[in-house]
Amino acid sequence: MASSSNVITRDPEVLGGAPVFRGTRVPFQGLLDYLQGGQTMDEFLDDFPSVTREAAVDALEYAKSLVVDDTRLVEAVNLGLAAAERRDLIEHEEVGKKLKEILRP
Repeated sequence: MASSSNVITRDPEVLGGAPVFRGTRVPFQGLLDYLQGGQTMDEFLDDFPSVTREAAVDALEYAKSLVVDDTRLVEAVNLGLAAAERRDLIEHEEVGKKLKEILRP
């Protein structure tokens, strides 16, 4: 999977700084709108030929990873808060270890 900097970029001079596919003026939100509206990725790619299939897939994979990581972080924080409320320091320390694993670059 490519990093977002390889696939998506922001520039205040391009579409007001909206995230776009690198080297294009095509907003990433456009792909999400197509998919949400029931259109296929092929239809999106046909309508925006400057976006490659690889770039579209990489952008979606990156977005998915952000959601998954965010969900895992919320779960770990909630576990930590629950442990702290119970004054369960052993579990709280384990949650701290999980948080470090999640946040480690």
